[in-house]
Amino acid sequence: MFLTGLAALAVVPTLPTAARDLDGVSLYPLVAGCFVAASLLGGVLGGHWADRAGAQRPLAAGMVLAVVTLWVSGASTSIWQLAAGRFLDGLAGGMVAVSINTAIGRVYPDRLRPRVLALMSACWIVPSLVGPPLAGLVVEWWSWRAVFFGLAALTVLPALVVVAVLRGSSWAAAPARSGDGPPRPALMVATAVSLGAALGQYGVSGWDMRHLLFAAGGFALLVAFASRLLPPGTWRAARGLPATVLLCGLGSGVFFTLEAYVPLLLITDRGAPPVVIGLAFTGAAVAWAGSSWVQGRLLEHCPRHRLVVAGALVQAAAVALAAAGTLPTTPAYTAASAMVVAAVGMGMYAPSLTVLSLTHSPPGRQGYASSAMQTTQNLGQITVLGVSSALFNACLGAGSTDVVGYGAAFGLLLVPCTLAALLAARARSA
Repeated sequence: MFLTGLAALAVVPTLPTAARDLDGVSLYPLVAGCFVAASLLGGVLGGHWADRAGAQRPLAAGMVLAVVTLWVSGASTSIWQLAAGRFLDGLAGGMVAVSINTAIGRVYPDRLRPRVLALMSACWIVPSLVGPPLAGLVVEWWSWRAVFFGLAALTVLPALVVVAVLRGSSWAAAPARSGDGPPRPALMVATAVSLGAALGQYGVSGWDMRHLLFAAGGFALLVAFASRLLPPGTWRAARGLPATVLLCGLGSGVFFTLEAYVPLLLITDRGAPPVVIGLAFTGAAVAWAGSSWVQGRLLEHCPRHRLVVAGALVQAAAVALAAAGTLPTTPAYTAASAMVVAAVGMGMYAPSLTVLSLTHSPPGRQGYASSAMQTTQNLGQITVLGVSSALFNACLGAGSTDVVGYGAAFGLLLVPCTLAALLAARARSA
């Protein structure tokens, strides 16, 4: 997880420079969205594989693929090769995340799961502190390709060690019995959803007819196939796993929309220096890990659904801070602090939902539950960010000021926060 976090956080800041050098700036939204779209497919593939053969095989395959994709991206001679590399990276990331959660569900007893999940969050602290600034220095002093190749060289030996250890592991595969729990989603359905997400990411990057057609096509695919990847009853928040899965999408959508729009606000309207934005990202990562540690150590006996309510309310406070940060009379640090506060909420929210999802999963089907959580996390990011973007651009198109546009986009986020607080009780464990 440490290596995954380092690669994820170090690579993203290099993508704009890579797109410029490859004469593909117009396709940058597609490159940026490939990772999220592919992780949808990777999560389902990893969940299938983990339920059928145990978590160690998809975990090992994901680690190897993560190294390969860094070489593919670093050697890019066109923007399409870079997009392919990012797609493979998302595939690997989805497999690794689902495999790790599945392993936690099978290997660790209930009382230790919150602590292990907190440890997974803590693995992102050092990457968040050193990854982005170090990658920026490498790009400035050398080349963006050196970031990819350097990460590949750094990851290859640990990846081989992990593969060797897992080959000798005594983990039991514990395949699910036929008929247990809800049916597994077909991989072709996951592929359709992944394609729909990619089309949607590209479509919202512009407002001409071509982009609108791509957005409409992506939306149609998501509407037609997304529900087949999720437990029955997800959209109506049925008690148990369906409600837990839906809550994951709501919270993730709020947080990552703030993460997208707050830096944009600081750069375009508030004139904040880049160091403020960098500190906001670093502070958010540390706050997430710290909050996750607190829920795993100090609040481990608190009912998980109550921590979900608390996390949703903290996220609502972060949304209010971001909206206040749009006003010229407030300092730029007000909006930047919204990311940190939102991360505190996610540190309580996300591990609690993961624990609940593993509790609600049928015997031998932790991979199914983990892939469903991964799917809604990505769908939440795409949907909430897309709707907020549409509202923001609609305000600007109607002649409103940027302040009104940002305020409307942030205000919309109070809807999923409120829904999460109200629906949390439906995810409580027995």
